[in-house]
Amino acid sequence: MTTKYLFAVFHLLGLAIGLAAVYARWRALRRTSMQADVAGVLHADSWYGLAALIWIGTGLMRAFGGLEKGTEHYLHDHWFIGKMTLFLLVLALEIKPMATFMGWRATRGKGEEVDLGNARTLATLSILQLPLLILMVFMAAAMARGL
Repeated sequence: MTTKYLFAVFHLLGLAIGLAAVYARWRALRRTSMQADVAGVLHADSWYGLAALIWIGTGLMRAFGGLEKGTEHYLHDHWFIGKMTLFLLVLALEIKPMATFMGWRATRGKGEEVDLGNARTLATLSILQLPLLILMVFMAAAMARGL
């Protein structure tokens, strides 16, 4: 029971971190106009990355690691399938920002200036993820309640 409880707690903490981080990254990107602004974007992005690691790690263990109701249950639960569909949409929206920020980190590591020309696009891709993440919470709650 303790292991199941701790995985559930960390899964929810990952959610809290992720929601705050994606919002912070969006706000930082909206204000990005000079090189000094990049640090705030990358800081928020690092927190979002940590949240993703927590979500994926704990989620995989909970759904497929024998900690909860079992793989068969989840693969036939329409709320779980909906939640995973939303997760895939979030992941699709995250591909460009993730690749861009990896490039920004490499560029800064070389001591060069980052191209900020797509900051607004990255902000839009970030904020579009927020309602999808919130919908995932609704689906998770429905799933937990057996609706």
